[in-house]
Amino acid sequence: MKLGLLQTNPLVGDFEGNLAALSLAVRQAVAQGAELCIAPELALSGYPPHDLVFQQGFEAANAAAAARLVQLSAELHCGLLFGLCVPNERPWGKRLHNAALLCDNGRVIATKRKALLPTYDVFDERRYFEPDYTPCVAEFRGTRLGLLICEDIWTDESLVGRLDYAIDPADQCARAGAQLLVNISASPWGSGKHRVREQLVANAARRTGLFTVLVNQAGGNDDLIFDGGSVACDAGGATIARLPLFESSVAVVESRQTAAAPPWPGDDLELETRALQFGLAEYFRKTGHSRALIGLSGGIDSALVACLAARALGPANVHGITMPTRFSSKGSIEDSRELAANLGIGFEIVDIDEAFEQQRRLAGFPGGLAEENAQARLRGLVLMTRSNAGGALVLATGNQSELAVGYSTLYGDMCGALEVIGDVPKTRVFEMARRFAEIPDAIHTKPPSAELRPNQTDQDSLPPYDLLDRILTAYLDERLDAEQIAARGIDRELCRRVIRMVELAEYKRRQAPIVLRISGHAFGAGRRMPVVKKV
Repeated sequence: MKLGLLQTNPLVGDFEGNLAALSLAVRQAVAQGAELCIAPELALSGYPPHDLVFQQGFEAANAAAAARLVQLSAELHCGLLFGLCVPNERPWGKRLHNAALLCDNGRVIATKRKALLPTYDVFDERRYFEPDYTPCVAEFRGTRLGLLICEDIWTDESLVGRLDYAIDPADQCARAGAQLLVNISASPWGSGKHRVREQLVANAARRTGLFTVLVNQAGGNDDLIFDGGSVACDAGGATIARLPLFESSVAVVESRQTAAAPPWPGDDLELETRALQFGLAEYFRKTGHSRALIGLSGGIDSALVACLAARALGPANVHGITMPTRFSSKGSIEDSRELAANLGIGFEIVDIDEAFEQQRRLAGFPGGLAEENAQARLRGLVLMTRSNAGGALVLATGNQSELAVGYSTLYGDMCGALEVIGDVPKTRVFEMARRFAEIPDAIHTKPPSAELRPNQTDQDSLPPYDLLDRILTAYLDERLDAEQIAARGIDRELCRRVIRMVELAEYKRRQAPIVLRISGHAFGAGRRMPVVKKV
C-alpha cells in the first residue's frame, strides 16, 4: 500500500486555514500515488488546543471541517486518516475524545479514540478528553490497519522509564489482527527526542512484526516546537523513511519498501539552534508579527538572541538598542555596534544615565541592588515603550541558568514577548554562539557581566557557570537533592545555596515571558512548583 505522510503545520484554532493546508497536502500525496493519506493528531484544530475546546462553536467547527475532508476523499478517490476532536457519546466523562477519523472515497470507515492520555510535563489531556481503551483495527482496501494516536505508542519502558499505563495499544492492535500500524502524533521536540520517537516506532514494529508508521505535526505553538520528523519502519524495525525536521513535508512510502532512509543529522547543537530559529519564526508568523526589538548589552546572551532573530526573521526586521549608563564599558557599546553591523540589523544607542540619575533621586538614592535593578527596569521601559509605539515585539535575552537562580530583574531584562534562550544553559549559550561568525571575538572572551556597578562580573554573585550548570542539571533534570549532588564532589553548602536560589525565584519565573522549549525539563508549563512552600 502507498501511504502519504502529511507532516502539516496547523495553527491552533484556525479550522479554515488548517483545512486548506491539509487539502493541499492530500492533493500532493495523491498526485504521487498515495492510496491512504495520513495527517497528524488534532490536525484540524492544531495541538494543543488547551481551553479552546470549551469555547462555544469549537465542536461544530471540528465537525464541519471533518465533513469537508471526508468529501475531499470522495473527490480524490483516496483514503484519509486525520486527527480531530469528536463528541463523547456516553452520558458520563469528558465531553470530547481526542480521535482519528479513517475514511475512504467519502465513506467513514472507523473512528479511533485515543487510549492513553498524557498528564505529565506539558501535557494535560485528561483535563479535556475521555480515554477509550478499545483497540481500533479497521480494514482499508484489504489491509487491516491498527490505529494509534501519539501517546498510544509511548509504552516502551526501556525508552521512557516507568510507565503510567497498564496497557499497550500497539500490542492490542496486533492481537486483534492488525497487519499495519499507523500512529498520528503531535509530539513536541526536545534535544534528541526525534531519535527516541523513531526508536519507539522501530521497537513497536519489531515487537508486533508489523510495518509501522508515525506521522508527526510540524510547527511552533507558544513554547512548544514540533519538529515533524515522521518515520516509517518495516516489520523488522528498520527505518525506511524519515521526513525532514522543522518543516512541513509530504512524502509517499510503500508498505513493502525495504530501502533504508538517510540518517538524521548528527549535530545536536546545530539542531538545537535550528529549533530555536524555527520556534522564533513560528511565534512571530502565527501571532501576525514580523519585527523584533532586542536590548543589546554587549554580552553573549543578547548577541546570540540577535543572531537567532536575524536568521529567523531577516536582518531588516530586527532592531538592537544599546542603553548605556555610567557603568557601561566603552567596549560593550562598540561590541554591540560591531555585532549589529555584522548581522545587518538596525542599531541605535539610547543613553539612559540621566534618566537613571533622576530615578535615583525620586527613589531617595537607595543604593545597592535597588539601583542596579533600576537600570535594568529603565532599559525594559525603553524597549516596551518602543514596542507599544511601533508594534515590534521585544525579545528577552535571559538564559536558563539565570532564570533558574533568579539572576534577572522583574520588569527589566525579563520584559518581552518571548524568552528565546530561556531553555539554554549558560555553558550551552557559549557553545551555540561559537557557531555564529557575526559575533565579535571580544564578546566571546569577556567575563559575563550585567555592568550595573563598577567592575561587576556575574561571578561576584554566582558560582562559575560550568559549576552552576552542573548543579542545575542535577537538580532540575535528574531531580537530585543537595546531598546527592554533593556526593559528586561539589561543595554541599554551595549545592544548598543554589537550590535555595532556584526555589526562591519561582515567583519571578511565573512572570517571565514564554520560554521556547528545547529540553526535557524546561521552565514553563511543564514545571509546576508552588511559589509558597518551605525552602
